[in-house]
Amino acid sequence: MTATPEGRKLLRLEVRNAETPIERKPSWIKTTAKMGPEYTALQKLVKSEGLHTVCQEAGCPNIFECWEDREATFLIGGEQCTRRCDFCQIDTGKPDALDRDEPRRVAESVQKMQLKYATITGVARDDLPDGGAWLYAETVRMIHELNPGIGVENLIPDFNGKPDLLTEVFESRPEVLAHNVETVPRIFKRIRPAFRYDRSLDVLTQARAFGLVTKSNLILGMGETREEVSQALRDLHEAGCELITITQYLRPSPRHHPVERWVKPEEFVELAAEAEEIGFAGVLSGPLVRSSYRAGRLYRQAMDARDARAEATA
Repeated sequence: MTATPEGRKLLRLEVRNAETPIERKPSWIKTTAKMGPEYTALQKLVKSEGLHTVCQEAGCPNIFECWEDREATFLIGGEQCTRRCDFCQIDTGKPDALDRDEPRRVAESVQKMQLKYATITGVARDDLPDGGAWLYAETVRMIHELNPGIGVENLIPDFNGKPDLLTEVFESRPEVLAHNVETVPRIFKRIRPAFRYDRSLDVLTQARAFGLVTKSNLILGMGETREEVSQALRDLHEAGCELITITQYLRPSPRHHPVERWVKPEEFVELAAEAEEIGFAGVLSGPLVRSSYRAGRLYRQAMDARDARAEATA
């Protein structure tokens, strides 16, 4: 393998990764198709209207459950990211020009799908002066405008930690502001070279200070230790993170980081209990959990926890 499917020459790291064959998944990494009435109706609608979601295009194993809850995830900003993380299937390259009509189209898709909760995620756009802050903010604003009462989760890059860009996004008032740390400090630079662990924590701190519900994600199986995961959970909570998802790394292709361990289901259960004990308002932990899995339910847990705190101090 000397080039990506998109034609880009492989990086030395990708060549090294490709020397390790794709790992065989253990028996517990499997899902069952549960096609309920809401999922079936949504599937027909998406097909007939030519709509696009990350759920279907990425082949997410949780699509049946999320669509049954009328929840879906949308990718904005194009198909090329200006950064490269060693676990991520989105390709790195020069993005197309900013599509300023994209927020309206996403909002209309949400409307046609009659969603109750929408997650917006996207690529890093370091090629733009504002890093794509307007795009993330405007998409949230348009969804709220066309879909009163819907919950919106905005899963953002770090915008290099710039307070003015982050404030622009925060002011769109998503129900949840998510920024994923993904891994632990010791291997962070190797896995996410264009990001910084401390800066990611600060994004969450700034969002919490703004009054938003905050959320992050940890991916296991990329070389971290159990003790490092526990410390990362404490770091996230201390930074102001209220919701956490914990998942197993699944390697997208041979050019991505090899899987270093398969975390057993029992460990995910233990980590969920640990995160709850630390004080997270909502926790989802499991091999096939993804950061937007049952996002609406997790948001409601956070609001219930806030209400309980308010009552206790009243």
